[in-house]
Amino acid sequence: MAAEKLGMSYRYVWNYLARVKNALGEPIVETFKGGRTGGGGAKLTLLGEHLLKEYSRIENYVVEVLGDEEYWEAVGLKISARNRLKGVVKSVERGDVVTKVKVEITVPATITALISTEAADDLSIQVNDEVEVVIKATEVMIAKEK
Repeated sequence: MAAEKLGMSYRYVWNYLARVKNALGEPIVETFKGGRTGGGGAKLTLLGEHLLKEYSRIENYVVEVLGDEEYWEAVGLKISARNRLKGVVKSVERGDVVTKVKVEITVPATITALISTEAADDLSIQVNDEVEVVIKATEVMIAKEK
């Protein structure tokens, strides 16, 4: 079900989890077999919970640093204006793992970003909030002034 919510195939996710298990030497997901009436499922192991917490912490830090223009200027870098688009949040669809945020930018276009639900909660993303869409080479993030 989580794979489906993320738009990924079941097989891809399980193969990915197997590669992570091989790399770490222990699983990050524990599975439970169901009976005739169902009841099967999966949950994160303690290691999986720790990794997810650390990923979220680092993601939040990176989002904060990327949005801090004074930081970038202090280290002699600037974010390209082409990669920052101001807009207004038009919809927020919260999921268990990711939240889909649609932002209408001033140039007639709408950008859709998949961000972690924790990040959406940390930013208190709401419909009609003014935000900036920061475009990275591999993903689209959401930034909001504090």
